[in-house]
Amino acid sequence: MESVLIGEVLKPQGIKGEIKVYPITDNTERFRDLKEIYLSDGETEKIFHVQGVRIDPKGIVFLTLEGIATREDAEKIRGFEVRLDRSEIPPLQDRWYYFELEGMQVYENDILLGTLIRVQETGSNDIYIVRGEKTEFCVPALRTVVKKVDVQAKRMDVILPPGLLDDES
Repeated sequence: MESVLIGEVLKPQGIKGEIKVYPITDNTERFRDLKEIYLSDGETEKIFHVQGVRIDPKGIVFLTLEGIATREDAEKIRGFEVRLDRSEIPPLQDRWYYFELEGMQVYENDILLGTLIRVQETGSNDIYIVRGEKTEFCVPALRTVVKKVDVQAKRMDVILPPGLLDDES
């Protein structure tokens, strides 16, 4: 099973085992449909059935999980990653999830530039961090730059702005 990060357990909420979760999504309403999640400490991953979901006006998610019944139980999972089976993630129309982009080979005119290692959000547009043979560089996530994305082939074709790689030696 391949899982996808969707949030992080911040802390217990109350005394009955509810947990406060920082969501890593632009649509927290997706949490309302969850039936089960995985909690991971980076080494192990355990499945939990979701019994209740609340979302506050600020977008923070509160989950009640089967098997987490007290504040002490919830405290033991503080800082854990909240993950979902990748097959449970609905596809996006004309867009991609970050996890689908990370690991892609980035090409310009059939020349391999490197591997997309991270997507970084900025105020105006995302930036793709690409690790080349000698260095890392940033590719703006703009339609004028990113010409084609093939999720199945794990390939991205770009036309870089002039001068973007001039500092690479």
